[in-house]
Amino acid sequence: MAIKNISILGSTGSIGQQALEVTATNPEHIKVRVLAAHTSDEILEQQIRKFTPDFAVLTDRYAADRLIKRYHGPVEILSGEEGLFAAASYEKVDTVLAATLGYVGLRPIMKAIECGKNIALANKETLVAAGSLVMEAVNSNNVVLTPVDSEHSAIFQALQCGKVDEVKRLIITASGGPFRGYSLNELKSVNLSQCLKHPNWTMGRKITIDSSTLANKGLEVIEAHWLFDMPYEKIEVVVHPQSIIHSLVEFSDGSIMAQMGEPDMRLPIQYALSWPARYKNAFRRLDLLKVGTLTFEAPDIEMFPLLKIAIDCGKAGGILPCVFNVANEEAVYAFLENKIKYLDIPYIISKVTDMHENVTLPSLEDIEMADKKARQIARQIIVSL
Repeated sequence: MAIKNISILGSTGSIGQQALEVTATNPEHIKVRVLAAHTSDEILEQQIRKFTPDFAVLTDRYAADRLIKRYHGPVEILSGEEGLFAAASYEKVDTVLAATLGYVGLRPIMKAIECGKNIALANKETLVAAGSLVMEAVNSNNVVLTPVDSEHSAIFQALQCGKVDEVKRLIITASGGPFRGYSLNELKSVNLSQCLKHPNWTMGRKITIDSSTLANKGLEVIEAHWLFDMPYEKIEVVVHPQSIIHSLVEFSDGSIMAQMGEPDMRLPIQYALSWPARYKNAFRRLDLLKVGTLTFEAPDIEMFPLLKIAIDCGKAGGILPCVFNVANEEAVYAFLENKIKYLDIPYIISKVTDMHENVTLPSLEDIEMADKKARQIARQIIVSL
């Protein structure tokens, strides 16, 4: 089996660090050629010393300068956006793990695709903001895009049991987050520390907040639409508090295929990198007897309106999915900085999406313009609160 040479964009984040755990478990299958991060120079230095990539990147030039002054080893340190593009297009890499946060990952991913690199995609914002452009580039450059999100990995695996035209519906599961069953009065008083305590998953701060509002599930519906070329009418969300079934596919004959496993992001990360093979590992195995009972319920759209708002933006298409994503990013980061209250998040997003006129069939420039405008509006609303 040929070794896979990978570049990790976002190596110091939650997904990036877990991806490196996967590579450490599979040294005979995976070689880390490039590591790229934004500002976390100390963590990147530790990763460089352990994995000895061909080169490493810090997009923040001040962070890069700090590391260059401190590190005197053989690995070259690049900086800025050009460094990120070099990481995405490096000739010795065949697979790029896209794990950067937010919309900033779009252009490097497009560059990687244009250079014929296979993509293991953990950056859902890329498909949300520019799904038509990304998938067109994937198809025209004949590259493979494998999903890293646990829900999309589950669907990707389940779809191998049938044909796409035999699918009746995709069923995306949601844990419900830490506030499942809360009343409106209870939601008014939740604080940041409560939001960051996800009941099942260990994730980064931003995505953990997204999980609590169900915005993350709305983004996943949009992503599934593009990944699997599936109309929104065939994509459903079901709350499954145990997070054991990661998603399901129902076929036309009534058969439902469910992918199950421990709520451990290393499993979908590994499969995104190993596909079509499966690598062995020593990660914890699912014990059905300990799990006992699996339950399901409908999402509470009234308490968590961002799920519906996201799906409505996805159905409208054009620039509105990008606008939703941008407004969500700005609102969540403002909440993480204690600038707004929890229920201000859906208020801000609703206001921003309502204020935008749509642009159908947008170009990359249209999407970038929408991104800038939506950020400006969101920040103005945040300051006014």
